[in-house]
Amino acid sequence: MLPSMVPPASTLFGLLAAACGEPAAHRLLAVVHVNSRLLENDSAVVSRAELAEALNLLLFDGLLGVVPDAARYVGEVAAAGARVVFDHGALRTVLWPSCGALPPGEAAFTRLLGPLGFRCTGTYPLTRLRMTGRAYTHADFPEDIAQYFVSELHPEAFSPPFQAAVGRVVASSIDPLAPADLTRIERLGRDHCLPLAQAVELLPRMVRCFGRHHELPVVADYEILLAESAEMAWISTEGNAFNHATDRVPDLQALAEALRARGYPMKDSIEISRSGRVRQTALRAATVLRSLGGAPPRAVPGSFYEFISRDSYIDDAGQRRLDLAFDASNATGIFKMTVAS
Repeated sequence: MLPSMVPPASTLFGLLAAACGEPAAHRLLAVVHVNSRLLENDSAVVSRAELAEALNLLLFDGLLGVVPDAARYVGEVAAAGARVVFDHGALRTVLWPSCGALPPGEAAFTRLLGPLGFRCTGTYPLTRLRMTGRAYTHADFPEDIAQYFVSELHPEAFSPPFQAAVGRVVASSIDPLAPADLTRIERLGRDHCLPLAQAVELLPRMVRCFGRHHELPVVADYEILLAESAEMAWISTEGNAFNHATDRVPDLQALAEALRARGYPMKDSIEISRSGRVRQTALRAATVLRSLGGAPPRAVPGSFYEFISRDSYIDDAGQRRLDLAFDASNATGIFKMTVAS
């Protein structure tokens, strides 16, 4: 495995170590690319970019813990002396008027993402799924800090029984953030930084936002949801967990062929954006067991790991930029990874 080569007094390293321990912090910084500028600070003040990067790294690590094929792949990358480039993480939300103690839809996350320095840079109607996706890109390090692709499902576009089932499922949602956390997030948004001690306390609370905060559905409600929307059925069992994390790679076609030859459960095809500059494929979702309403454990789709390649282009000012955009058709195709086979 690569040495992390992290400055021993790096504020980002200290933040990670406080959350997951020094060995795990070294491991993460050894296997995931991090812009060196995010490792230069050694003060007791954490910038919004450093906190955003720490959150992203912990969420990435959390996904590896529940997607064995992803952990195997990342381990192979590290063993080869390379690092993965974390491009974006995706999560699903439900735009329903009453989500228990949680704000509805993506508002449960924009309250975090905005203060962390992320800005909405694209809206993508996922018409066939009756969802809307939005991309959030970091203002300070747009190409280096992983983006978020946050999707909202629109229950009003489905049948009345479906809507009633959605209401029953999300009504039990709790808010993992306490008033003190929200105060610190507000300060982060105002000052673009936090004292290290406050950031250390806030970081694990932010991580907990990316999970399931409602009770598991009963079997009858799950079946109602599954009959009309595999995406809502997934939300009912997995909540707002990272649906997938994505590795930015230089040659997607070659990698997909190599992984398929090594026995990885790859998506059959590659999704290509309308611009031709963004290409995506993925490993098939892990299978997890969930006890629905106290029933015996049932195998349902969990999270998965995605791969993306992005070409650069010349913008209107004549500057070369990496194409950080998404594509509605690509996203719709990738979402099929969590449809039960």
